[in-house]
Amino acid sequence: MGKKVVVGMSGGVDSSVAAYLLKQQGYDVVGVTMQIWQDESHEEIENKGGCCGLSAVDDARRVAAMLDIPYYVMNFKSEFKRDVIDYFVREYLAGRTPNPCIACNRYVKWESLLTRSIQIGADYIATGHYARICELPNGRYAIRNSVTAKKDQTYALYNLTQDQLKRTLMPIGDYTKEEVRKIAEDIGLMVAGKPDSMEICFVPDNDYASFIEKETGVTSVPGDFVDVDGNVIGKHRGVIHYTVGQRKGLGIALGKPAFVVAIRPEQNQVVIGEDRDVYTERLYANNLNFMAVDDIPEPVHVKAKIRYSHEGAYCTVRKIDSDTIECIFDQPVRAVTPGQAVVLYDGEYVLGGGTII
Repeated sequence: MGKKVVVGMSGGVDSSVAAYLLKQQGYDVVGVTMQIWQDESHEEIENKGGCCGLSAVDDARRVAAMLDIPYYVMNFKSEFKRDVIDYFVREYLAGRTPNPCIACNRYVKWESLLTRSIQIGADYIATGHYARICELPNGRYAIRNSVTAKKDQTYALYNLTQDQLKRTLMPIGDYTKEEVRKIAEDIGLMVAGKPDSMEICFVPDNDYASFIEKETGVTSVPGDFVDVDGNVIGKHRGVIHYTVGQRKGLGIALGKPAFVVAIRPEQNQVVIGEDRDVYTERLYANNLNFMAVDDIPEPVHVKAKIRYSHEGAYCTVRKIDSDTIECIFDQPVRAVTPGQAVVLYDGEYVLGGGTII
């Protein structure tokens, strides 16, 4: 029997094919779906898509049966509440725009699932992410871009630790989405054509503000829209309704395109400007995690992504203290958003990253 690997199965085509490929490679595969629902009603859970709905469990269980692998549902409710939902709410209330998928990857999908998997005798965990893991000549492990730029998920994985990477397999990083669907079709998986989940799983309607108000029991307080010079130009609905770079749904008419330039929760202000005001040539980030290297004692010139959908821009990065970097871009970048991640790439490899402050 080969080494044991626990595959996180969301009921989607990617994780299902990951489990199949690993079994083909001779691993002793165990399928696991992570139960992260809180105290929703049966109907609410059923309505949720992605990796959170009840249909995800049904699909994953059927796939596991077809692949003839053991399958379990593991409860991670408290970890998900603490490390993802509470963090998400806290960041929005502080005027930042968090990326809950990055927190979920680091603290729930890896830290919690890996710990539990090792306890049941697993050597590895595996996921259906479009990324590759490589051991570099310097002995460190790093995430490498998948073969398909269209689906590449390395941005959301920059925060994984060396120990987590060493114990992780990502078998579909060498395939395109079309190839993964074709494999699923060829072996008769009923999830072959299942659509991808796009939204944040615990806010399926994308109404973050209502979710936060429901979660905290606190109604957001209206405040002032101000221009870049500090002049009051209108009233906003509460800072949790806005994010840097936002243009639509502002509820303010200025006779010209208006954009959120900054959010100031202490003053309960949302700063409004023109498109040019949303560009900047530098950012600062903390909560650093280095991957391909253990540190950057000297300035480096690398490509940086400032959001999941950003194609990346070149910048010079230097450390200004033990847990803060400054990135100065070759050309100004649009809508640098506090709370999001900046992820640094050395060629195809993730050098590291941090949280934009």
